[in-house]
Amino acid sequence: MQIQDLPYPDPGVPDARSGSRFLWWLFRNQLGGQLKALAWGMLHFASVSALPFCVGLAIQAVVDRSGGRLALAGGLMALCCAGNALGDTFLHRAAVTNWITAAARVQQLLARKAALLGSALTRRVAAGEVVAVSTGDVEKIGWFVEAVSRFTAAALTIVLVCVALVVYEPALGLVVILGLPVLALAVLPLLPHATRRADVQREKAGRATELASDTVAGLRVLRGIGGEALFLDRYRDASQEVRHAAVRSARMWSLISAIQVLLPGLLLIAVVWHGVHLAREGTIGVGELVTVYSSVMILTYPLRHFEEIAMAYSFSRPSAKRAARVLALERATDTAGSRAAETPAGDLYDPATGLLAPSGRFTAVVCGDPDTAGRLAERLGGHPSREGTSALLGGVPLDELPLGSARTAVLVQDKDPVLLSGTLRELLDVPASGAVSAGDALAAAQCDDVLAALAQGSLGAEDDPMDARITERGRSLSGGQRQRLALARSLITDPEALVLDEPTSAVDSHTEARIAEGVRALRAGRTTVVFTSSPLLLDRADRTVFLHEGEVAAVGVHRELLRTEPRYRAVVTRETAARGDAAPADRPPTGTPRNGVRGDGAEGATALGDDVPRRDEDVLHRLEEIEETA
Repeated sequence: MQIQDLPYPDPGVPDARSGSRFLWWLFRNQLGGQLKALAWGMLHFASVSALPFCVGLAIQAVVDRSGGRLALAGGLMALCCAGNALGDTFLHRAAVTNWITAAARVQQLLARKAALLGSALTRRVAAGEVVAVSTGDVEKIGWFVEAVSRFTAAALTIVLVCVALVVYEPALGLVVILGLPVLALAVLPLLPHATRRADVQREKAGRATELASDTVAGLRVLRGIGGEALFLDRYRDASQEVRHAAVRSARMWSLISAIQVLLPGLLLIAVVWHGVHLAREGTIGVGELVTVYSSVMILTYPLRHFEEIAMAYSFSRPSAKRAARVLALERATDTAGSRAAETPAGDLYDPATGLLAPSGRFTAVVCGDPDTAGRLAERLGGHPSREGTSALLGGVPLDELPLGSARTAVLVQDKDPVLLSGTLRELLDVPASGAVSAGDALAAAQCDDVLAALAQGSLGAEDDPMDARITERGRSLSGGQRQRLALARSLITDPEALVLDEPTSAVDSHTEARIAEGVRALRAGRTTVVFTSSPLLLDRADRTVFLHEGEVAAVGVHRELLRTEPRYRAVVTRETAARGDAAPADRPPTGTPRNGVRGDGAEGATALGDDVPRRDEDVLHRLEEIEETA
């Protein structure tokens, strides 16, 4: 795999049982690139290590006054220099390729896992940890995977040089063979301490990243309650802890580096001292002494790769462990499914609660517990994150379909949809049936003012608002504007069944009434399920289902349920449980409905306050007034 060929057509199925197994799996899947880096590394290190022999041969030729051997030594040195240049160039190229492709493979695996798990990912793993794994950790993992081939080439070169020294000059070669293992293994007792300090640093850095991610996500809320300074102090403390941990880790690695410099120097002194004695006795020649001395000095270069591989493993091991933990997450159902891929049609039914959404109808669902509503909405989409009874579409269990088929048949928009950065055209470029245009979807979601705001705030978008840019997560927009753009994106897909969880909770009453009519008209003939407690949406539904304690308690139309079902009336009008229980059936107590003055900040939103008349007829009369005003 070359960099220009990225991304991978299929990154493979990782071995996520542990961090070490994951690293080994990555190495095996890049065996071709590793062997290429190993070959170029051997050429590079061998060329560098052969230079001392050429120098020794040249010096001895000068001593012996042999012009032929001097010319031969010069030719060999030129060959070694050419091999060094060629090997170093292509080793670097192969190493960088291995690094980038390994990191890209991990990022693709993480992206695939995020797409597979959906919203369940951040419920099982902190969002900050996912960010840390997909950014800093992938680089450290790629570093270790790439460093293995260079370390292997360096180790093989050291073995070959030691054997050559023993053959060339046994007396000095034995000293080198005995000293090199000591050099290579001297830092082993320090590695556990260095690894622990590196783990502490990575853990603290991960916590700081999580804190930063959560703070940025909740910045609007923090500004509203004046909590910016508090969280800034918390992040400052967390960053200082990371700095102190990094300094402690750096001290240990500095000690390891110092040992890697000191011990080779001591070995070099020992070799020179012993070699001088041998030369004075006439046992070896001057050229042989220079050869051995130069070889030992050159060997310090490949020896540095022992320190690098230890450092790379220490930093990549916790990163690989975190990545493996994320990649090991699975859905409660088999995403491959047991049925052939198909897009069923028909009624949408949930056996666990008894909820039935007839085909082609607009069904509103009222549930007093938002968590229960969220879980039900997820289950209606098929392949939920929790085990349970499968929802049925046209009698076909969605959990038995492949995940892609289930997502094509039923689209679920949760209560907190995310807008990705880019142009509005890119935001709305989603898989769709083609039956609903972007203009129709935006009109149904009442996005005229959103388009005007985006066009005004984007250069070059005056002629075509679709070219307007949306900032990351749509932070430049209000909550209601983001909600309406997300609704338009869902409407464009035109699925067989569309499930919306509180799609207008941040929209004012006037806009909400128009959205209800727009969605109803655009989704005519399609199955639409809306989880809401808004009277305006409920009154426009073909069918309203009330859930109580996780089961269907009543089915009808909004006005009928408002008259006959006290528990439904308590949820819709925000009555307290105590007052709802105490009130007579024909005289509902007062209360404030969900859809009062709301989060989009629009003026003129109508609210039913504590002065709501107590008779059912008067409640309906006030609802009619809201509709006329809207």
